[in-house]
This record gives sequence, C-alpha cells and structure tokens, in this order.
Amino acid sequence: MINNSQRATLSGLLAIVLWSTSVGLIRSITENFGTLGGAAMLYSATALLLCFTRGFPRLHTAPKGWLLSASLLFVSYEIALTTSLGLAANRQQVLELGIVNYLWPSLTIVLAILLNNQRCRFWLWPGLILSLVGIIRVLGGDDAVSLTALKINIQQQPLAYALAGYAAFSWALYNNLTRRFAAGYNGVTLFFLVTSLTLWAGTIFSPHPLKLSGQPAAWFELLIMACFFAVAYFSWDRGIQRGNLSLLAAASYFTPVLSSLLAALWLGITPAAAFWQGVAMVTLGSLICWRATR
Repeated sequence: MINNSQRATLSGLLAIVLWSTSVGLIRSITENFGTLGGAAMLYSATALLLCFTRGFPRLHTAPKGWLLSASLLFVSYEIALTTSLGLAANRQQVLELGIVNYLWPSLTIVLAILLNNQRCRFWLWPGLILSLVGIIRVLGGDDAVSLTALKINIQQQPLAYALAGYAAFSWALYNNLTRRFAAGYNGVTLFFLVTSLTLWAGTIFSPHPLKLSGQPAAWFELLIMACFFAVAYFSWDRGIQRGNLSLLAAASYFTPVLSSLLAALWLGITPAAAFWQGVAMVTLGSLICWRATR
C-alpha cells in the first residue's frame, strides 16, 4: 500500500520527467509565437488548466511572507528562463542555456546549507566546482576548458546567459523557502496567473508583436506544454513539501542529461562530444553535492 509520502515522492519524480521536455518545447513555442507572446500564451493556458483542475487559490490560508517572496521568485524564474531560451541565437545555444539553468540542483543544496542549516561534508565544494567546470566545458565548445571560448560564447548573447544564470539561482532559493515556510500551501496556480499577466504586460509594450501561427502543430505544442507544466509544477510543490526530498534531489540531478537528450531530438540538433562531456560533469558534480549532504 502506497502511503501519502510515497505518493508525494512519485509526484515529484513525475515533475522531473515532464520538466525534461521543457527546453525543446519552449524554444519551439517561442519560435512560432514570439519570445514574450509565446511565453504569455503558454503560461496563460497553464494557469487556466490549473484553475479548472485545482480551483482558484485561497489566499487567506497561505503564509503571507512566504507567499510574497515565493511569488516574486517563481514569476521572475519563469520569465527569465523562457526569455533566455527565446533569445538564444540558435538552437545549439538553447541547449547550452538549458544546462546553465540546471545548475539549480547544486545551488539548492548550497543555499540549504546557508539558509536551512543543512549539514555537509567537505567534498560538497569539489562537486560544485566540477559542475561549474562542466558549464565552462559546455559553453567552450571544442576548445576544451577554455575561459576565452566561454567569454566569446557568452558575448554572442549576454542577456540570455545572464537570465539563465539568474533562473538557476532563483529556483534554488524558491525551493528552499518553500520547503521551510510554505506550511503545506501550494501556490502554483496563483504563481502562474501572476506570471501570465506579467508576460502579457510585457508583450503589449514590446516592439515585437505577438505572432499567431497558422500551423496546427504549433498550437498542439502549446497545449501539450501547458498540460505538462500544469501537472509538473503542482506535483513538484507537493513532492518537495511532503515527499522524500533527498530522493527527489538525487533524481533531479539527472535532469540535465534527460533534458538535453530530449531537446536535441525535438529540435533536430546533434551536439558535439564536448557538450555531452560538460553535461556529464554537471550531473556528476551535482550528485557529489547531494551525496555530501547525506
């Protein structure tokens, strides 16, 4: 018989699998509908699905301090991530930005040490360094671990990389604050509503108009991603509050590999060996960080 904690853990694992599809699908949606417009439509569709399936959030039951801080972090994370993927100069860069975003598992543990008194062993820091070197390997291309190549790559689209880096940090902070202060309240529906309204405001004032694709496949991608988001984010909040957080953390460290593989297949890209070497380093470094806190 599966108990409530095990169900919550399974929910969190499902969220990880669904998230792995997001990098490729978000890029495809922004190509069809525009960077801000596509994101606004995606988050609006997700918010509507959550309202119909989970109901409108009851704000009076939520811890007020957490609700404000979590809202800001969630909204800024989603906008930063989708905008960075939309701004990528090409589809290869989309994969690189996805890996920068997936520094969040390591950063989640570092912030847990600083904010939640999480104990750790000294080899947490070599694990974190390995993840960072993995990022340099991904962004450096075939020039091995080259800071010069990293600089040149980032200069092509500095805002996109800055937003991806911010996304990793903000999501790590969101996870820690939610674990400590949410008190069982799931604010995902509210967060998606606020995110969609913010994105529509940006779309209205943007010099780039909303593009409405006439291709049925584009609308199908939008609907599928909205369904994936609705299930994944609600399941993740349930998982990190009531499930086995250590198991979910360990599983999340394999997300860069699965996400990169699915995005490469969806976008029709064949990454170089250096990219996969960097992905492996990020994943291994994250696992070392996790193990150091066991």
